[in-house]
Formats: sequence, C-alpha cells, structure tokens
Amino acid sequence: MKNISGAEAVIHCLLEEGVDILFGYPGGAIMPVYDELYKFENKINHILVRHEQGATHAAQGYARSSGKVGVAIATSGPGATNLVTGIADAQIDSTPMVCITGQVASSLLGSDAFQETDIIGISTPVTKWNYQITKASEISEIFAKAFYIAKSGRPGPVLIDITKDAQFEILKTFEYKKCKKIRSYCSVPAMDNKSLKNAADIINNAKKPFVVWGQGVILGNAENEFKAFLEKSGIPAAWTILGLSALPTDHPLNVGMVGMHGNYGPNKLTNECDVLIAIGMRFDDRVTGSLNTYAKQAKIIHFEIDPAEVNKNVKVDVAVLGDVKETIKQILPLIKSNNHDKWIDEFHNYYKIEYDKVIDNEYNKKKGGLSMAEVIKSINNNTEGESILVTDVGQHQMVACRYTKFKLSKSNITSGGLGTMGFALPAALGAKIGDPKREVIAVIGDGGFQMTIQELGTIFQTKAAVKIVILNNNFLGMVRQWQQLFFDKRYASTEMINPDFVAISKGYFIESSKVSQRNKLDNEVKKMINHDGPYLLEVMIEKEENVFPMIPSGSSVSDIRLE
Repeated sequence: MKNISGAEAVIHCLLEEGVDILFGYPGGAIMPVYDELYKFENKINHILVRHEQGATHAAQGYARSSGKVGVAIATSGPGATNLVTGIADAQIDSTPMVCITGQVASSLLGSDAFQETDIIGISTPVTKWNYQITKASEISEIFAKAFYIAKSGRPGPVLIDITKDAQFEILKTFEYKKCKKIRSYCSVPAMDNKSLKNAADIINNAKKPFVVWGQGVILGNAENEFKAFLEKSGIPAAWTILGLSALPTDHPLNVGMVGMHGNYGPNKLTNECDVLIAIGMRFDDRVTGSLNTYAKQAKIIHFEIDPAEVNKNVKVDVAVLGDVKETIKQILPLIKSNNHDKWIDEFHNYYKIEYDKVIDNEYNKKKGGLSMAEVIKSINNNTEGESILVTDVGQHQMVACRYTKFKLSKSNITSGGLGTMGFALPAALGAKIGDPKREVIAVIGDGGFQMTIQELGTIFQTKAAVKIVILNNNFLGMVRQWQQLFFDKRYASTEMINPDFVAISKGYFIESSKVSQRNKLDNEVKKMINHDGPYLLEVMIEKEENVFPMIPSGSSVSDIRLE
C-alpha cells in the first residue's frame, strides 16, 4: 500500500486486527483518524459514547462478553484523561483493551499547548504497555505490538498516543505484520513437570481439599478442563466474583462465593481445609480477609499465568505456572478419581445455617419493602440462567453475584478490583454489542447509575436492547451499611434525593416503568425481558437493607457474620 496518511494507516491496522467496533468520542487532536473512519464506516462501526469514560467501560463489556480485544478512542487532554478510570479498571481486572488517543503535534510537546496532557506519564501505572507515536512510520509496528500485548498471557489495557502530525504524515509504503513474539516479553511462563507432579501428589493425598477459582479460568478458555478436573477429583469449589459463571451455578461441586460478602461455608471452611487449590485468582484482600489467619493450616497450590502474583499475598507450597488451560490438561492424568462426600457435607451444613438466617429472609421475603434478592430471583425466573448480568458496584453487586443463576460462561460482568461506580451502564452496552444474541441485563444502584447516566443517550442512538434495572433505596447503600455497623449510624453524605429515573429514561426515548409492590414485581420484570429494545425498570427497595453474610474489613474469613 502506497502514499497513505498516518491516520489511514491507523484504520488499516485496526482492520488487519479484525476490529469492527470502536467506542469513542472525537476531538481536535484525533480528528484526522475520525476523518478516515468516515470513509471506512461500512467496515468499522464507531459507537459515539457520551463521555470518554463510557468508551472504556463499553470496550471492557465488549471484551468480556465477546472474548475479543475492546477498542476505545479519544482526543488529547481531557479526552485522554477521561479514559484513565476505565483503563485502571481494565488493568486490575485483566481485560484486553487497546486505547487510542490523539496528541498535539510533536513540535508542541512539553509546551502546555491547548489540550496537551502527558497521557503516557499518567497512564503508565495503569496500563500493561503504552507508547507515544510521533512518526507515521511507527504506526504499523506499534499497533501490532499493542494488540499482541493486550491479548497475550495475562490480558490487560494498552494505550497508544499519536501526535497530530504523525496522523497527517504521508507514508510512501505501508505494510502490516501481526506481532507473534516480542523479545524479552514472556507472555506465558513455561510449565514445570516437577511442579505438576508435586501438586498432583498433594491433591491425591488430601482429606479436605478445596478449590477457589477466579477469572483466569474464563480468560484462559479453560472451563471444560476445569470442570473435568473438579469432577475427576471430586473437590468442592468456590468462586471469586470475577470467576463466577465459569462453572454452572447448580453444579454439585459448586459451593458458592468466597470473600467479604460470600457464602458462609466457603469462607469458614477456608480455614479448615488441608489443601487449598487456587486457580486463576490472585488472593485479593476482599477474598482473604486478614492474611495473618488465612488458610494457615493448609498446603496451598497456585495455578497462575502471572509469576508476579505467586507469593505476592499468600505464601504457596507449589506454584503451577502457565496457561491454565494447558496446566489443568497436563495435571488431569496425574490426579486420582475421588470423591469427598463427607467434606462436601460440611459445606452443605453451613449452607443450611446461612439459608435459615439470611437467604430465606432475603430471597423469599413476604412482607415489608422489596429486597434486592427478590428482584434477582424474579430475573432468574424470567431468564432461566442464560442471560448476561452486568452489575455496578455496591450492595446490589454483592446480592446479584450471590443469587443470580448462571448456566453459561462469560455471563457475569462487573468491576472487581477497582470497584468503579458507573461501570455497569456503558459496560452493558458493550456486552450487548459483543454478544448481541444474548439477553443483557444491567443491575445498578441509584448512586452508580447517576455517574454514567448520560450513556442512556448512546443506548438510544444504537438501539442496543439493554435491559436496565435500577435498585433504588435512595442511599449509597454499601457506604451506609458500613456507617451503620462501624460508625454508629452516622449517615454522613450517603442519603440521596434522586430524580425521576423513569421520566429521564423516557426523555431518552427508552421505554421504562417503576415498581414498588411485591405482587407486581414479576410481571414488570417479565414485561422488561419481553420488550423488543432497551428498557429501564426502576425498583424501589427496602431503604436500609443490609447485605449479609459479611466479613468485617481486616478480619479473618472465620469471623464472617450472618447478622
């Protein structure tokens, strides 16, 4: 290809990587690329978000539902800085994403020119890799590296900053070669047969083994291998919130969720197992509670692709490094067929206690205001476990993760490590575009919804059939719960006076309704699901409902509270 501009080269790079969806917002420093996008609109669909943060969250939702690399694009200065929250979210949650930002001309760099910001310096701590292009001749190589780095090994976000003169510069020749290897970058560590054998020996001799799995199973496309491993070994398994849906909810070896608002049994029995097998998870503090008391009695095996995560928080006895799909496949012949029925009964016994004290009261509530769990129950009844659930951050997130039933993988999309309020609405849009055949339901609190409420405009413009459920308690619920339990009910700046969400939705020409009565809830949820197009359902819930079980911050997982 000859005599094309740097801006056109950018478009050809995207096409070579199979990109057909972009989420972005135009501006001066990226305008040459947008001018070329206009010419290629039949090949690349650009989704015009209403705020650049929405572009990154939409790209995240797209990546998580489709398994592809999400792409976001913005201009320099405030356009670029508005991407940073979503980039940081993608980094900690290992989401493959490429962000493209425009930049002032290279002759103006460092001069505080209009809308100039050092986005390379700003984004360095929250990207897997970043690079500033100042010459058109760099474009092909840098884009190839960016996509390779974003999706290889442990995925993550990459940022490419392109000066305006590099976009205008004419390339006499253009050639694109996909990147398959980068010297000094080892995306997947080599498997060690000795570690596999040592892990298998420990597993085969365990009396009370316990698996905790995370999103690594999903990112590694290892769901089938993981299921085979559990069924052969007979080991009970619990999930982190990002690992949810890798194994069907109703699988007999699926014993629930670990962590601060996880299930009673998995948390309690973490400190009673004799072998703890961590698969594709990073021992986050919300999972472990106090590290001083976490699983001290157990031998710990860690299946992990990123060597930096091994022994970072929890000292392990055996590290099985490598791609989890391959490491599980290799260890499968080494483990013995087994069952641990008596050990699994201990999880069931704890579940009965939790059911009587918490679950029955929340999930099958019969009087008083509507509970969050009742809403999730109605969604379960009307989707049969086949929808994609996208949650924001807060009480509703914990309740939705605890109670939603899933049959299929890549069904739970949420902000895990960063805990970004405002994530769900744009992420749900991206998830629907990433997998248009599946029902996508966004469950959002009244606080988080208002942080990216403007993306209703994007949903209206794209006609994406996202179903939005606002759980409205007129509070920043999770913060209020902590204030109640640990700050003597001093509700400092957590009560909200909310607008008319239904009226706002109708202002965006999105069908909507509101429900507060128990006997009308199921019909309203059914009406939302059956609606052809986007729909918003506002549900008024109990004003001061709390989420239990709960591990107080910094406490041992054994100190989990039911009330």
